[in-house]
Amino acid sequence: MAKLLHLSCSPRADSESSAGARVFLDGFRQARPDWDIDVVDLWRERLPEFAGPIVEAKYARMKAQPFNDAQRDSFAEAERMALRFSLADRVLISTPMWNFSIPYKLKQWFDIIVQPGLTFRFDPSLGYLPLLKDRPTTVILASGSDFATGMNRGRIDMATPYLREILRFIGISNVRFVPIGPTTGPQQPIEAARERAHQHLAAMAANF
Repeated sequence: MAKLLHLSCSPRADSESSAGARVFLDGFRQARPDWDIDVVDLWRERLPEFAGPIVEAKYARMKAQPFNDAQRDSFAEAERMALRFSLADRVLISTPMWNFSIPYKLKQWFDIIVQPGLTFRFDPSLGYLPLLKDRPTTVILASGSDFATGMNRGRIDMATPYLREILRFIGISNVRFVPIGPTTGPQQPIEAARERAHQHLAAMAANF
């Protein structure tokens, strides 16, 4: 069965990024009722700390050294997470912008799956090479500022370039970003931004 993986990155069910994801998924289910939707809620699922044996396993792998038992068990968690991601035919990431970048749980998730031999490899003559196949990916990014029209109040969006580059690094370049903002301030601009984004997401979902 074809699968869409939804990486849900907000701890708040009523957040703007979560609301945008619901609009997108409602449209996607109507367009592709036979698809499986796998939701990875980063605030409910266990994410291993990137410390101790899993770090040792990373460097052992980079040096082509065998794992000990603790390293093997820790790296197996990263393998399961990377495999779950790699099996998706489509990807939806819904996330808020925190302090101009991404929530720490999303960064932790990337730090776990971006491993040599799992999602990238290194060739001495060619450099770093991705291991995942490209697939259509939508990123819903909600922020207090309005980055869509440039009314960002002098703030810098560091989330979009980071996500674009980390996804490209592991092989995913077919990425479309849908900003939602502002999410703070006067109510009228918030509602107008939400409406624009939801209309766009509904239209995208029908052909995703």
